[in-house]
Amino acid sequence: MIYRSPYPDVAIPEIAYSDYILADVDRWADQPALIDGPSGRSLSFAQVRGGARKVAASLAARGFAKGDRFAIFCPNLPEYAIAFHGAALAGGVVTTASPLLTADELAAQLNDTGARFLLTVPPFIEVARQAAARAKVEELFVLGQADGATPLGALLATDAAPPAVAIDPREDLLVLPYSSGTSGRPKGVMLTHYNAVAALAQLDQWPDPKAGERVIAVLPFFHIYGLQLLNAALRRGACSVTMPRFDLEQYLRLIEQHRVEALYTVPPMVLALARHPLVDSFDLSCVRKVGCGAAPLDAALQTAAEARLKARVGQGLGMTEVGLAIAAQPPDAADWRAGDCGLLLPNMQARIVDVDSGADLGPNQPGELLVRGPGVMRGYLNNPEATRATIDADGWLHSGDIALFDDDGRLHVVDRLKELIKYKAYQVAPAALEGVLLQHPAVADAAVIGVPDAAAGEIPKAYVVPRGSASAEEIMAFVATKVAPYERVRALEFIDAIPKAPSGKILRRVLRERAAGQAAA
Repeated sequence: MIYRSPYPDVAIPEIAYSDYILADVDRWADQPALIDGPSGRSLSFAQVRGGARKVAASLAARGFAKGDRFAIFCPNLPEYAIAFHGAALAGGVVTTASPLLTADELAAQLNDTGARFLLTVPPFIEVARQAAARAKVEELFVLGQADGATPLGALLATDAAPPAVAIDPREDLLVLPYSSGTSGRPKGVMLTHYNAVAALAQLDQWPDPKAGERVIAVLPFFHIYGLQLLNAALRRGACSVTMPRFDLEQYLRLIEQHRVEALYTVPPMVLALARHPLVDSFDLSCVRKVGCGAAPLDAALQTAAEARLKARVGQGLGMTEVGLAIAAQPPDAADWRAGDCGLLLPNMQARIVDVDSGADLGPNQPGELLVRGPGVMRGYLNNPEATRATIDADGWLHSGDIALFDDDGRLHVVDRLKELIKYKAYQVAPAALEGVLLQHPAVADAAVIGVPDAAAGEIPKAYVVPRGSASAEEIMAFVATKVAPYERVRALEFIDAIPKAPSGKILRRVLRERAAGQAAA
């Protein structure tokens, strides 16, 4: 069966993305659009639009043309918006790169996309130089000054008009973020102008962010979640206070200083808000709601954060491959619920299918989530095989999530298909066990993987960051009282920190490599 959004479809504007985002700049031209959190340096909405036009003109003067690739290898800074929209206004395609990439990884992305230009910051210049030398990058730009790189200011030193570029929103690519998808190495996600506009238009009836409101932009701009939030704020007249990296004390101070009402987070941030003692040192009474995405949020943790902050906490579900979101809590926060991802967005359709047979499943039956909607990517760059494995002939994108719809049409994500543990004949969801582990007062953070076992095939092994004196045996016994016998944690190791991506997703691959190395030793 096909599940449909309870909301009516919305019209998707057939417009270039930057024109859509910057359409109402004149309404708040002199107001701050971006503030650098650590320094307080700011850019107005008019400066963002004007700077983007200058960058577009300067890139065009360098021969940068429609379809050319521009790479951004930067942390969250106000100028990110100017560079992104400058390249887009010139007709280019922006590829956003994680600041954590090594030179080899960055070079691979630059070569895969065929990037002509690369923008970075002085602390990353050596990695950027090495990567650019291994790719076909023609010019390296830097925010500030660095040997062998052109300052971004040189692109802003022009009075020329931006080029007039005809954009076909449905056909022309806008951005190439990288995602591992349902499996394998990171792949370039081909999102068109239409895909990116649709992903924001689907959220038009959601009230946040509001004009004049301030948003803490700590979610990385190289990730679709952070990038679309940045641009949603620009479109709506909200001010983004940027943070180059997440630092809890600075984050809390900026919330207090700017009286931020709505937070956009990932699960590790919610964990800190719910449990870290530092939270009590700041006045967070301004916060009225907390949205969470990028990875599953345990219901008990969600409830604990709500109680501490006295604010609504809700999670949604999204993917880079759909331009942003699939489902979200309702526009009215009074209708938010703990433990689910809310309702399908307007224009979205979904199916739940049996993992083995592909047969459609009904309410309350878990299976793989398939989705279809206007934000679904064109495919993976230079990877038709991965594209065919992800988007079928009928246009259904196979998410790799194990999920179900309840009787109220609300979406619940159980786990990732590739992460399920096969204990004997049973499927065990790591995310569910992690939620139970986090209920123990001596557990600060936790991750669960499957490790090989001669008798069972795989057994669940937990990695726990402790915050008390409980033993591994005591914690495993606690879990055993709350789960079915086949779901019990069979091994537990204490660890200093759970490895996570900037988006908040647990890097289970790192833990599997750790476990394999220990087994081989």
